[in-house]
Amino acid sequence: MNEQIRKLFPATEKYAYLNSAAVAPPPTVSVEAVMSQLRDASENGSVNFGEWVATKNRARQIAAEMLKVKSEQIAFVRNTSDAFSTVANGLKWKKGDNIVSFGREFPANFYAWRRIRDCFGVELRLCPERDGRIDLDEFVGLIDENTKLVSISAVQYASGFCADLERIGRAARAVDALFAVDIIQAFGALPLDLPSKFVDAAAGASHKWLCSPEGCGILYLSDRARERIEPTLVGWISVADAWNFEDVEQDYQPNALAWETGTGTASLFYGLEQSLKLLSETGVENIKNYLEELTDYLCELVAGKNYEIVSSRKSGEKSQIVCIKHRGGLEPIKIAERLQKENIIVSPRNDRIRIAPHFFNNREDIERLIEVLP
Repeated sequence: MNEQIRKLFPATEKYAYLNSAAVAPPPTVSVEAVMSQLRDASENGSVNFGEWVATKNRARQIAAEMLKVKSEQIAFVRNTSDAFSTVANGLKWKKGDNIVSFGREFPANFYAWRRIRDCFGVELRLCPERDGRIDLDEFVGLIDENTKLVSISAVQYASGFCADLERIGRAARAVDALFAVDIIQAFGALPLDLPSKFVDAAAGASHKWLCSPEGCGILYLSDRARERIEPTLVGWISVADAWNFEDVEQDYQPNALAWETGTGTASLFYGLEQSLKLLSETGVENIKNYLEELTDYLCELVAGKNYEIVSSRKSGEKSQIVCIKHRGGLEPIKIAERLQKENIIVSPRNDRIRIAPHFFNNREDIERLIEVLP
């Protein structure tokens, strides 16, 4: 977006790094923050433990503000898979229930529901992909009075399709189902207002568009979801008064904090806080607009090459992810390997090449890609 932001990301000096949908490089301010906590622990042991906890809570508050939710509705877990698993395992299932989802979800948003299908005889209804899109009429049509949970990604990892969360959320709410959303491919690149979309549970992680170190998973639970989902993986900080070690019969936290089990990776929360601050201060709406311009420019240049744009570029459906496919059948893995030799980083995904620029990229990165693209 500007040179000041770009200078915070040393990876841009070597690469046209267009792979933030996989792992985004953290900025130097985040790396320095991680190192500061490790130095503190090395030099002082537990003396500043209180500040470690305070940093984690500041990161929680910024994340909550970005999602338009309350901080106590955000729990930090290990990753997206853990978040969805604890949602799935905490609900009371019965034969006759069904779950509605999409057939090409990333596995983190599938295996938890597959286990429920296999263990409880719950029907798992999967809407297919249609030409890189999800037909929302078809998807919503799968929801009925026996639907207990609806789950979808805000942005699809393999196509970049951006779902109409409000429409799906309203359909789920109409039959009193919970609405779960994988936000990992949206959080940090697109504005998110979870309550306005009727989202009951959301899962994500730190290492993609949040530009933070791996290891900070995020679970959001609405008050409605908390009433229905029991915490099944608990620990010493899951309870109301964690420091009262003698009272082991006390109640769990009445909110999402019940899902935090114990001490975590304190240093990573230092990095997460700084990355969230950078994104928040830049403005996610500004980032979204910038990436829309950048990906529109990408699509304009790709049109002159022997590639099909798989991703929908319709208003309301396009995102910061663009997937393309070679018309002549060149294998995506071979294309990605050739690009990497030229220090251009993308991801092969299924039969496609996925291109995912972030706010530290510029038009020159896109032009380098197009120049080398076989």
